Amino acid sequence: MNIKIINKSTHSLPEYETLASAGMDLRANIEMAVTLKPLERTIIKTGLFIELPIGIEAQVRPRSGLAAKKGITVLNAPGTIDADYRGEIGVILVNLSNKNFTIENGERIAQLIIAKHERVSWHEVEVLDKTERGAGGFGSTGVK
Repeated sequence: MNIKIINKSTHSLPEYETLASAGMDLRANIEMAVTLKPLERTIIKTGLFIELPIGIEAQVRPRSGLAAKKGITVLNAPGTIDADYRGEIGVILVNLSNKNFTIENGERIAQLIIAKHERVSWHEVEVLDKTERGAGGFGSTGVK
């Protein structure tokens, strides 16, 4: 699938690092380093603009290494980029660690996943089919 992209950043286009990679790294495109204090959040721009076909979304997800090692994650994970959005891709980062974290220009800050999605039509009813789980909520599928 070919996706139209405008790259106003100073970095190369996102690319898959391995044959089996689902995501492509997004890089910070900032003029000056940004320091996130503990529990602070900010939007980091990427300099990338994309045009997705209808039925396709882009998901902005955390980088597992950044989350595990530094406590930095994408606040609204996964962030959704809809097919009709034409603005610059921004990443909402949050520092969940107890130390300051500095984001440098070009740093890999998140990953971008391109995925198909479905649209549905609602069929309003009075009763839903019964299942073994029923209305059991959070934690209801564990061992009893």
